[in-house]
Amino acid sequence: MNNNAPSSMKPEMTMPDNPDNNHQHAKAEPPRLSIVIPMYNEEVNISRLFERLFPVLQELEESWEVICINDGSSDHTLELLLEETQRHKGLVIVNLARNFGQHAAVMAGFAQARGQWIITMDADLQNPPEEIPKIVEQFRKGHDLVGSIRQARQDSFFRKVASRLTNRLITKISGISLKDFGCMLRGYSRDVVRGILQNPEYRTFIPALATFFAKNPIEIEVKHEERAAGQSKYSLLKLFSLQLDLMTGFSMWPLRILFIVGSAIALLGLLSALTILVLRLWYGPEWAVQGVFTLFAGLFFLVGCQFFALGLLGEYIGRIFQAVRNRPPFILDWVKRNT
Repeated sequence: MNNNAPSSMKPEMTMPDNPDNNHQHAKAEPPRLSIVIPMYNEEVNISRLFERLFPVLQELEESWEVICINDGSSDHTLELLLEETQRHKGLVIVNLARNFGQHAAVMAGFAQARGQWIITMDADLQNPPEEIPKIVEQFRKGHDLVGSIRQARQDSFFRKVASRLTNRLITKISGISLKDFGCMLRGYSRDVVRGILQNPEYRTFIPALATFFAKNPIEIEVKHEERAAGQSKYSLLKLFSLQLDLMTGFSMWPLRILFIVGSAIALLGLLSALTILVLRLWYGPEWAVQGVFTLFAGLFFLVGCQFFALGLLGEYIGRIFQAVRNRPPFILDWVKRNT
């Protein structure tokens, strides 16, 4: 049990997919729509999020549930979520044993979701809850995967430019046709989620993986807002790691480019050696001493390329190692449902 939960509020663990452990919900009709929200240190946003989210859901024709995954938060996120279960029907809290990252938290939410349509969103209100009906409408039209494209993004200039360049690069390398890889507000059908859960991959990118299981995907434009409060959990290092996961997890092109570049450098080195030999024979041994600095510059360049190649190969080998170990992406602590 997570120590963040007050002793008077610690719920009993439930396993929704097992009728023996969850007999109270076995006979209940599953909701049509599941909202999955991963949370990590979001205490400043919870009340604002629910104030906007639940009125939107209450206007929908479909039944729904809201699944909040506490990803090992170190603040009062868990306590506030437990308090909210006293006020909101349809709220589900999934508590992970520790912090496993956003990808694992979303997978944990997928595992607990009972709806035929599953929508993911961030807790910081950069994904306006008022945009949820747009995704629901696409589900009603028969689409099984609803991507989103952020309009008028409220991010820094650097992040917007970097995101645009990355989207184009990933599309070229992986062949996955997504215009906006970074928007969390997305919709997945039950069949798509089932495919993702049955084929888990180490540190994969869920929106990209979902495209392999979708039969009728679509992308729509949605609004984007500034973060309501707090700071983004995605540093530049994490963003770089995400892009690396995208490239190495969905394409062999980085290795092919490495082979092409390596071949070109080897050819260039051979031509340089022949040129130095000819010049030495033509001008004498004195020229070789004068060109030693050029030789060192070329050597440093080649050494740098070798380290880059080793790092890229190590990334692929590391992914294979993690996949072979087959460790679970998350450890579930407990689940509390207010239905």
